[in-house]
Amino acid sequence: MSDTILALLGFATVIAVIVLLLRNVTVPALAFVSVSTITAAILVATGAFTLDEMAGFIKEGVKGVHGTAVLFIFSVLFFGVMTDAGMFDKIIGALMKKVGNNVVGVALMTCLIAIIGHLDGGGASTFLITIPAMLPVYKRLHMRRETLLLICVTAMGVMNLMPWGGPTMRAASVIEMEPNDLWFQLMPMQIVGLVLAVGTAIFWGLQEKKRIAKLGDSIVAEDAGKYDDSDDGKKDETLARPQNFIFNVILTLAVIIVLVLDIFPSYYVFMVGCALGILVNYRGKKLHNSIIKSHASAGLSMASTILCAGVFLGVLSKSGIMEKMAVVMASFIPASMGRFLPVIIGILSVPLALLFDTDSYFYGLLPVLVSVGNQFGVNPAHIAIAMVVCRNCATFISPVAPATYLGIGLAGVEIKDHIKYCFGWQWGVSIVCLVAGLILGVIHF
Repeated sequence: MSDTILALLGFATVIAVIVLLLRNVTVPALAFVSVSTITAAILVATGAFTLDEMAGFIKEGVKGVHGTAVLFIFSVLFFGVMTDAGMFDKIIGALMKKVGNNVVGVALMTCLIAIIGHLDGGGASTFLITIPAMLPVYKRLHMRRETLLLICVTAMGVMNLMPWGGPTMRAASVIEMEPNDLWFQLMPMQIVGLVLAVGTAIFWGLQEKKRIAKLGDSIVAEDAGKYDDSDDGKKDETLARPQNFIFNVILTLAVIIVLVLDIFPSYYVFMVGCALGILVNYRGKKLHNSIIKSHASAGLSMASTILCAGVFLGVLSKSGIMEKMAVVMASFIPASMGRFLPVIIGILSVPLALLFDTDSYFYGLLPVLVSVGNQFGVNPAHIAIAMVVCRNCATFISPVAPATYLGIGLAGVEIKDHIKYCFGWQWGVSIVCLVAGLILGVIHF
């Protein structure tokens, strides 16, 4: 099978998964594993890969995401225990006194927490810091959870440009440049992005305020059954442990600090946090089992999705098919448009984020585009900057990014709703950043 045919099969696979997700044909886990299995069968049947090779690719793909899956299970359990114990009730009560019914203030607070939380460049840790803290406020004010995610992913996309962030480091390594040097060049675009992140919070806060005022009492009926919560919305008050509030706050802060310091694997941090949280707040094996089972549904359903996404990534990414997809895409760029390559790739980066995982995007697509750009005298750094800045806007709405599933799982939002709600806005933000880069001279022809 030729490289072109392999690339076309890869495109067909990705598009099939996205269509199944957006049209709500089945749950994401089944979409990933079924489409990936069909593709794998075609690849083996046509002799492109042996059965053993394909099994190895799938194993590597699942291995790459299993940590995120385990992280999700224990993070859901940890925050579930803290919620049962009543820790968030007091914190949210204090927040509500500060912001009252100020919906715009809540949106801005979300943006600020996400910006600070993403200083470590970790998408999973930022979601774990921001969403559990803000979700109860959004529920109480009847703000859409899609808005919570939109504000989060906008701020995270901007902060992910830091030199220790994965995308910047990957791009710098490809063009053989120090990450700090690349970051200094793109910093003006990051500043514009931070302004846009704050603007996003204000704009969507105002939109939520108008929506809440317009719907009035009927907003409760609109929200009912809309989100995928792990419980029925009724809290067992007998599980509240107000006397342990200080301990629970200290434990939660300790978990977050260790996550940010990146001393231990994230999932291990939450395992220890769960053990301490359950043992200190509750007594008896029977109650421990009951609490774990009450949060098992949400944790396992999303973990299964992440693991099945690993199968998808194994079949396409570990096999090298995504790199072949990149080569085919680059071949369609007309010679006359060669010098405009940074602008072209910047405009297309958000849609491409839905097709390529981070490694394939930077290690597969970027080298090919740099080679094409060299033929027209295009500075490789300008291509890298356009790809890093614009692609980051869509990193956490991409169905091939494991952290995306952590975010939507914590918020109780379906992947199709997350993509539909965020895609157009994130694409617009990326184009504004690109235009700013052109105006400020960060990128030029």
